[in-house]
Amino acid sequence: MRVTQGMLAANSLKQISNSYNKLETLQNQLSTGKKITRPSDDPVVATKGMAYRSNLSEVNQYKRNLTEAQSWFDSSESGLEQVNSILQRTKELVVQGLNGTNESDDRQAIAREIEQLKLDYMQVGNTQVAGNYIFNGVNVGAAPISENASGMIESNINLDSFSVEVSKGIQLRVNIHPENIFGQGAFDLMNNVQTAFEQNDVNSLKDLSTQVDTQLSTLLAERSELGARSNRLELIENRLDSQEITATKMLSNNEDADIEKVITDLTVQESVHRAALGVGAQIIQPTLLDFLR
Repeated sequence: MRVTQGMLAANSLKQISNSYNKLETLQNQLSTGKKITRPSDDPVVATKGMAYRSNLSEVNQYKRNLTEAQSWFDSSESGLEQVNSILQRTKELVVQGLNGTNESDDRQAIAREIEQLKLDYMQVGNTQVAGNYIFNGVNVGAAPISENASGMIESNINLDSFSVEVSKGIQLRVNIHPENIFGQGAFDLMNNVQTAFEQNDVNSLKDLSTQVDTQLSTLLAERSELGARSNRLELIENRLDSQEITATKMLSNNEDADIEKVITDLTVQESVHRAALGVGAQIIQPTLLDFLR
């Protein structure tokens, strides 16, 4: 086949165009820091990148769930600490009431303090986190504790477990067993203590003192369980941190360009491109007419 001037020119332009494409690719990698700017550049890299991003997004969602769970644990522990203070003070007042030196007016004053402690107990039971009542099971939109027209406190607690997915396939309960701490029995106990002081019923106070001790023991057990679940949450958080680091590293290895190599390749390609332009100019310039002159 006879090689013509047009064929040489066309082939030269084609190679120069390819050189421009290579320059564009390298310049895009240098400016973006990524190996590809669109899926068509490398479908394999793009497909792996989608999988790595999905994994990273999943880990980040679990970490957000962990933050919510931790807020429930912290608020629950704070509430239980307040309940502990209320019960400890109630115990002190009961012991004080058993002292035979107290006058009737003294016991009435104690009854008023017990009443205030009972109301504080109710407020703790209605603790909210981000608008959710954390001591009412899954019925987080309604207050579990209320006061009726007679001034009696009523507990209407949902007993279901409120759980949060903190890792793939792992549901962690974030609420306590509220019936143990804020059930009707706890408020009946406070009411009975108040009534005993109002009626100057010293004999009842002896039995009520034992009941307060029992409630304190129940509270201690609930706090211990809450602490155990909080420790587990910390372990899960550490594992998710490791997974996030790994997923980020894999995504970076898959998509991030080797800047040093890109700069070197770009420098070489620029030299090749200039040489191609120079050679192309020499090939295209002479024609048959130039020799006939």
